[in-house]
Amino acid sequence: MDSRLKWKATALLTWVLATDIASCLPHVGNEVEATLQTTATESAGAYKTQYPPSNSEDRLLVPESHPVYRVALEQDGHSSQQPFPHFDIARFVDGLEDLLGGGHNTTAPAPAATKATTSAQQPKHSAPIPTTGSVTDSPQAKPSTTVAHGPVDTVSSPPIASDHPKSMHGQDIFQPVATGPVPANIKSRNDHPVQNKNANTTDPIATNKFYAGLFLGTQTNATFTQPYSLGWSKGEGSLKSWGMGISHVQTHMLAYGPTNDKIPGKPVQYYINPVGLQHLVFSATELDKSSIMSVEQPKAFSAHAVIKRSPGSAQQITFPVVQGMGYTTAVYNDLQPLLESGVFFRKVVSAGSPRAGIFKYQVFLEDDTNWLVYATPADGQDPKFKLVSKTNLRGPEGFSGTIQVAKNPAGKSGEKFYDNSSGVYPVAGEISGSVTDDVGSYKLSWTKAGKDVKGTPLIMFALPHHVHSFDNATQGRITDIHLRTTTKGNSTAVIGESWTMVEQNLPIDIGFAPWSTTQGSAHELSDAAQHAIIQAAPHELKQNISEQTSLNSMYYSGKALSKFATLVYTVNQLGNNVDLATDAFQQLKKSFDLFVQNKQQYPLAYDTVWKGVVSTAGYDGDLNQDFGNTAYNDHHFHYGYFIQTAAIIGSLDPNWLAANKEWVNMLVRDAGNSVEDDPHFPFSRSFDWYNGHSWAKGLFESYDGKDQESTSEDTMFAYAIKMWGQTTGDASMEARGNVMLGILGRSLNNYFLMEDDNVNQPANFTGNKVTGILFENKVDHTTYFGANLEYIQGIHMLPLMPHSPFTRRKEFVHQEWQAMFAENASTPASKVEGGWKGVLYANLALVDPKASWEFFTQPNFDYSWIDGGATRTWYLAFAAGLGGAP
Repeated sequence: MDSRLKWKATALLTWVLATDIASCLPHVGNEVEATLQTTATESAGAYKTQYPPSNSEDRLLVPESHPVYRVALEQDGHSSQQPFPHFDIARFVDGLEDLLGGGHNTTAPAPAATKATTSAQQPKHSAPIPTTGSVTDSPQAKPSTTVAHGPVDTVSSPPIASDHPKSMHGQDIFQPVATGPVPANIKSRNDHPVQNKNANTTDPIATNKFYAGLFLGTQTNATFTQPYSLGWSKGEGSLKSWGMGISHVQTHMLAYGPTNDKIPGKPVQYYINPVGLQHLVFSATELDKSSIMSVEQPKAFSAHAVIKRSPGSAQQITFPVVQGMGYTTAVYNDLQPLLESGVFFRKVVSAGSPRAGIFKYQVFLEDDTNWLVYATPADGQDPKFKLVSKTNLRGPEGFSGTIQVAKNPAGKSGEKFYDNSSGVYPVAGEISGSVTDDVGSYKLSWTKAGKDVKGTPLIMFALPHHVHSFDNATQGRITDIHLRTTTKGNSTAVIGESWTMVEQNLPIDIGFAPWSTTQGSAHELSDAAQHAIIQAAPHELKQNISEQTSLNSMYYSGKALSKFATLVYTVNQLGNNVDLATDAFQQLKKSFDLFVQNKQQYPLAYDTVWKGVVSTAGYDGDLNQDFGNTAYNDHHFHYGYFIQTAAIIGSLDPNWLAANKEWVNMLVRDAGNSVEDDPHFPFSRSFDWYNGHSWAKGLFESYDGKDQESTSEDTMFAYAIKMWGQTTGDASMEARGNVMLGILGRSLNNYFLMEDDNVNQPANFTGNKVTGILFENKVDHTTYFGANLEYIQGIHMLPLMPHSPFTRRKEFVHQEWQAMFAENASTPASKVEGGWKGVLYANLALVDPKASWEFFTQPNFDYSWIDGGATRTWYLAFAAGLGGAP
């Protein structure tokens, strides 16, 4: 911790101790170390140490010294197919030989990336697409000088994506997208393949949130609140307990995969936290195989897990499960508390009362970790917990009240902070936010319950990206308590009921044109670039748009629609040729309409069980169809492409919006709804406003929690709603997209896209440069569809869009290219085959646009290098707009 943060922590602790609350602390002047050695008889305010009794049965117990590591990659809900539709592009570009001067099967030498801060070299060889001369060299390439007269062919709006976006002042980013039901042609179904058996609510349920393990399948998989993990024991494990297990994993307990000798630094393939640990378990003597667990009040940042003695019983333990909670809290009703430990109690110290009616215990486990337990009985009487064995700390019969547990790594100062906030706990969280000009702020706040709610502050854990963006007031409430999270570095305890985060320099001027952090949007390209675009475009425009977009997958169909929308925009606006794109534009709108009419191969349905819009592909018995869309996998990926397509169409033809806005808004509400009181969709299904990124996994049980494989498609959704909001005049949506991009730019570079100085991932892993698949419990440098390096790195690149330079920093891109794809690396981009080659060289434009331009304008270009979700025309414009064209 730097000196500034140390000073703030010291000042905050001084403030805490100066409050009236601190005056209730027992024997503040006594040294803790001294009192731990006493075994005096219990009296008011005296400390008492209990040691486990020795007996023959205890000798047979074995502590959890051999954690379980589940290394296998869970494939449920994930296709082995690559992330772009496969078409024989060459057959769609017959005739290009005549236009471009020869065949297209010669592999070109790869340009080397230059360091991000240096200029790229000029192309070394000439391009078949002319880079000089007038764009009037051929009749087909002649730019349009008049506006077409058809009612839907015209560009009737002002220039798209102005460099001077509409000014915003205090714009609320969480206003409703829409309030009505889904369109009438989206039929409702109540027979979802995954039925809701354990969540007691009729409200929409956010299927991709952190607490899904509490209600899915066996209900025993972990819930990762960060920094703690919780899981229902359900009679399993060494303890055979029926309570709720709590664990916290330290770095020395990680397991690592094999090293990759081909990558500089020889990083390990994966790291994984053990599962099934039971540092402490909240249980009761009455719980047994007849006990059940249900989930109540599932919301954006919280849910309540309730373990009942038996179905219908009023004897129960309620766990308010909240992201970042400082303690794990159990609310008991008429049960005998049983705190258990699978790693064994070394000793337990009865440590007095931090405040009247709250009773503290210092717990020392055999793994050398220290925990604090606070009991707040409803009747105010001392519960007199008794350590009856190495695994069992027992309370009184008929107990009602709260018991809280926290791990304390910070000694006496940490204990004072925990003492000060004991007795209260969060029960729900909420978010608010606004944008003024290019500055966004968002606020996480919590509703709390417990004893002396008004006079007792919360203590909550913040992730690194939170701390980096705290405003000054929130910075002043940081403590010196730090606990490692499972996959996001160290969390920091913060005092207070809310945090405010600020994102400066939001990308408000990003539009549909190529954009850079230094030059902004490139709406006007050089004559040479326009000429190249107009000469490359005709044969890509002649591809069969209907055939490529009417597929049995919402994901592949959306990618193809986005491809053609971007192509039409590129020709229309950047190539300055409206007429050339007119036919393709009409085909694009007709193809999009197939989905609006819900006549695609697998129509959408409104699922009344979980409340969302899903593909019907998975209703036939295979939930893996369409990448698990039916079970809510990847909705932000799939629907983001449709939303971006609609934004482009609506910008080029504003008259189109009236008939299509409701359908597109339905997709926005499903994947990224902006309000909690919508009866049709949950709030923010995919994007996790606490973690700072989305989760792709839906209703699939997982011992490693939620996960995400493609950060670039995560950012694509944020970009899509930004542009859809701009197109439709929804200022709140546009601002929300900008804030999401701002948060993603920060969080991805903290956790997923790893520069050399990254401190949040293990040092022996960061050489991979990208995480691969980041789970809540492990990180695995791989993909669900293969382990080629271009797959693993490339899935974090595609699609290359105007916002890509904002979220993929130059220094990162440069380091990754040198480590992975330079000529002297293990996987030179020049040797990569298929559509991944085009992805890599389009990504190269972020740091070396001239080399990228050279690649896409080379002689005998091989169209197999362009994947089914992209076009050479856009890649030319992208490289040119970033400065690659002469």
